[in-house]
Amino acid sequence: MTVLVIEYEPPVRRLLRISLERNGYQVLEAPTGGAGIAEALRRRPDAVLLDLGLPDIEGLSVLKRLREWSQVPVLVLSERGDEEDKIAALDNGANDYLTKPFGTGELLARLRAAHRVASTFPVAETFTSGHLKVDLGKRSVNVKGRAVKLTVTEYSLLRLFVQHAGKPLSHAQILGAVWGTADLAKIGYLRVYIAYLRKKLEVDPAEPELIITEPGVGYRLAVLE
Repeated sequence: MTVLVIEYEPPVRRLLRISLERNGYQVLEAPTGGAGIAEALRRRPDAVLLDLGLPDIEGLSVLKRLREWSQVPVLVLSERGDEEDKIAALDNGANDYLTKPFGTGELLARLRAAHRVASTFPVAETFTSGHLKVDLGKRSVNVKGRAVKLTVTEYSLLRLFVQHAGKPLSHAQILGAVWGTADLAKIGYLRVYIAYLRKKLEVDPAEPELIITEPGVGYRLAVLE
């Protein structure tokens, strides 16, 4: 198994690396949330150990971003032991929550348990609409049989549409899911990325057939034969 450790403090990362490698795990490291998300996308680890106290992005936001496209087991590691913090992490998709300090034996046991549960999840199905094909499991996007490269944000946006295909999504829903805010003042970001997606996915971006504008509401991904 490959484990991605998203942890800000070098001594903690070093301790986790030593403990995990001694028990046969391959370890990837990321000191920030942004680096962790990028590493998860690039390397597809079998599990993630996620610290909540990251310097650039709140750990819960990292967790939400991961859950937009992956069911990889995520174990939260935090000095915060309050019940509210644990509930927030679990409600946002964490598989488990360990309060620092913790024993190596407990960490390994919980890691094994999370991996056993995750292995029962079905492989994500592909989605097809007209000339668009999206494989959520492989994170691949094809238009007319041609592979299309999307940025992290573009893919997060498309995945959200695929998960709710045929249903209108409000501006607030989309902003909250992709950017972590329901502030409609940020709607300009959404419009820019909708334009990016249409340019890459539509036959004619000026006359979109896939990503449809719902006036006064938001957008909808059309389901075409």
